[in-house]
Amino acid sequence: MFEYTGAIHVHSIFSDGSGDIKEITQSANESGLDFVILTDHNTLRALHEGYEGWYGNTFLLVGCEINDKENRNHLLALNINEAYSTRLPAKEYVHKVKEAGGLGFIAHPHEKRNSMEKHPPYPWTEWDTDEFTGIEIWNHMSVWMESLTEENKYNYFVHPLRSITPPPKETLEVWDKLNLERKVVGIGGVDAHAHKVNLLGFFEVEVFPYKVMFKSIRTNILLDEEINPSCDILKTKRLIYDALKEGRCFVNNYYYGDAKGFRFYAFDDKNIFQMGDTIPHSHELKLKVIIPGSNAEIRLIRNGELVTKQIASELEFMVMEIGAYRVEVYLNENAWIFSNHIRIGL
Repeated sequence: MFEYTGAIHVHSIFSDGSGDIKEITQSANESGLDFVILTDHNTLRALHEGYEGWYGNTFLLVGCEINDKENRNHLLALNINEAYSTRLPAKEYVHKVKEAGGLGFIAHPHEKRNSMEKHPPYPWTEWDTDEFTGIEIWNHMSVWMESLTEENKYNYFVHPLRSITPPPKETLEVWDKLNLERKVVGIGGVDAHAHKVNLLGFFEVEVFPYKVMFKSIRTNILLDEEINPSCDILKTKRLIYDALKEGRCFVNNYYYGDAKGFRFYAFDDKNIFQMGDTIPHSHELKLKVIIPGSNAEIRLIRNGELVTKQIASELEFMVMEIGAYRVEVYLNENAWIFSNHIRIGL
């Protein structure tokens, strides 16, 4: 399969980000990203003005981030042509996104923070819908701000990459539970704004530039076909969105190492099954994990519970029980890679 790495959940001057499309795509190219998904708040202006497409070796897709009238229940709405009204309840715009053939990913679902009065948490509360595609299991800005204290704030501002904590346990627990009922895809988001702050009234400083954010939480996808700048725009768009819809992807923190080459799949004597698949259980079925580079701690999770772990570059496991299986990888005790589920016998 062909692997591509991207940054999802990016804001531009079309909402509350500081960068234009040229700046964002240039930073993405310099950071080695194959794709970027723009998600400005409640607007698809970049799509309607024709910005979607290839910029050097980076493909830019345009979605939007929708919220309700209380500025809660943020949804990353992808592959749609209309930004829905903030007067709608969350359940309704989730339905509209799905009805339009789009993908809906719940953004930073369990935010809890009080470190910045001007930036309150924006949690997801409308869990009585089952029409969303997936969940943003790891959001750079969300976990960064939730760990911010008066004591560590200077260190956190100086080292925005080093200070990223693992995905929220509550989010992982909910994600695992949902996958017992149906496939719910996990993605990662940078939530990049590149805010500019005026210091002492003399000069302006860009806080967390796009190029810095693009070296943090990434979502890698696996495709059956190769994509490159010579490919048709509509076909490239379809292939990327299909991979995200099917869960052929994994989330990683690039700061701790390039995760390209990570693989998690199931196999028997006849078939290979990828992340995102729901497959029947058989006595010959095995799970295989391969990580790039040197050894790391591989954790195999079933239904939210640890099944086995070992420090190695590969892991092979005979499947004895049905369940939703996924993998976590920790490198030098740092959270690094989180796979999507393979649902077996469910």
